[in-house]
Amino acid sequence: MFFSMEYKAPIGKLTIAATDDSVVGLWIEGQKYFLNTLQEELVSVKGNSALRQAEGWLDRYFAGDRPAPEELPLSPMGGKFRQDVWKILCEIPYGEVTTYGRIAKKIAAERGIKSMSAQAVGGAVGHNPISIIIPCHRVIGADGGLTGYAGGLETKEKLLSLEGVDIRNLSDAASDL
Repeated sequence: MFFSMEYKAPIGKLTIAATDDSVVGLWIEGQKYFLNTLQEELVSVKGNSALRQAEGWLDRYFAGDRPAPEELPLSPMGGKFRQDVWKILCEIPYGEVTTYGRIAKKIAAERGIKSMSAQAVGGAVGHNPISIIIPCHRVIGADGGLTGYAGGLETKEKLLSLEGVDIRNLSDAASDL
């Protein structure tokens, strides 16, 4: 069984899901792949520790603080490749962006292989079940374009702007991780 709560954010309604002790999901209302990793029923509660921690994290984030993903107990559900990509997403500093290609190069280097597909990385980024906290909104296209975002490009723009990213000059802002 998973526990859930709604969170009213400046970008719209969010749904947070958790087990007894870790966050397993955070989705923006209307987000692509909404709840797709959960196979069990969601029970709406307020007293769950992991949900309260996520709520506090989001309060701080939307207030302009810079909470880090590792401050929360996170348990996103997915295969090894997706887990590897989501781990790298957590390394992207607040207020910075990187590209799908740079993440692909990092995974290839970690695995000792010649190359990795940026499109495969894009698929894993798009299926991130813990939006915002695992900052998939900080990934842009090689040309500096915002590209896709499961929560919508307008939401991606708002999140990056909240973090102080100048979305007009994204190609210059991309970090090497």
